[in-house]
Amino acid sequence: MHLSRFPRVFLAHLPTPLERLDRLGRELGGPEIWIKRDDCTGLSTGGNKTRKLEFLMAEAQLAGADLVMTQGATQSNHARQTAAFAAKLGMGCHILLEDRTGSNDHNYNRNGNVLLDHLHGASTEKRPGGADMQAEMEAAAERMRATGRKVYIIPGGGSNPTGALGYVNCAFELVGQANDRGLVIDHLVTATGSAGTQAGLVVGLKAINARIPLLGFGVRAPRERQEQNVFDLAARTAEKLGCPGVVQREDVVANTDYVGAGYGVPRADTLEAIRMFAELEGILLDPVYSGKGAAGLIDYCRKGHFKKGERVVFLHTGGSAALFGYDAVFADTAREAAE
Repeated sequence: MHLSRFPRVFLAHLPTPLERLDRLGRELGGPEIWIKRDDCTGLSTGGNKTRKLEFLMAEAQLAGADLVMTQGATQSNHARQTAAFAAKLGMGCHILLEDRTGSNDHNYNRNGNVLLDHLHGASTEKRPGGADMQAEMEAAAERMRATGRKVYIIPGGGSNPTGALGYVNCAFELVGQANDRGLVIDHLVTATGSAGTQAGLVVGLKAINARIPLLGFGVRAPRERQEQNVFDLAARTAEKLGCPGVVQREDVVANTDYVGAGYGVPRADTLEAIRMFAELEGILLDPVYSGKGAAGLIDYCRKGHFKKGERVVFLHTGGSAALFGYDAVFADTAREAAE
């Protein structure tokens, strides 16, 4: 499979490291745990969206765009990385931020990713939770086109067949690293939300017959809907690559038991996972994606779903900048511990 046939802007810091988490593994007493550090992709603290944006921003350039528009939740890692990529390429960036949590906390609404959006020169507008964000983007883009701007719209999470190519490439990269080091991977797990990361990974893994089962820990949608969203995108991505049918419906597996009250609302096990990774391995997770994915990983290890003698790779999707918008959550847990 020849990804060089597709336009791409090479800005990500690749390959990202593949590291063993010895202290976390000993703490859990189960499988050997490794981490694929896609929090280290570069561009404004990094994250998984940088891989997707390499392909999406290349399309924007070919379309002659002078402004890119996207959408996400208030503390959107995708929005921040899009703003950074646009700044690097000298494009304008406009972001619609959906209020999915209803939080009035100042830091949640102004700090973390929101602060970085603005530092990178992006303009932002807010929308209420539940809005049709694709329709909102289309309307906003038409207003800007009427003023002479050439707008390229990037879907939420960068999750379309073009963006998913970034994670087809990640699958190739990960398997290559494992082969070079003689590592047999028994399980690959990651957080799954807008579907592009999991869809790209499953297409890449199946296309090279890696025989590595992939599990996505959901952060928003119910399991049936999440799996269908991922499968539909995987099917369209495979068609784009010229290998239709390479992914079957049963290849797409998600577990949404760790979502909790909703998107962007961390549970107690999310906060525990963030603390464990920080205290045991010096690695920062985020409360929206990677923290919930890690909570699932930890629970699976404790319950014996991942067994001693197996090797599990956790793909870190990045997002630590969002921690600065969630300081109140950690302050509350610190007070509880003190009491």
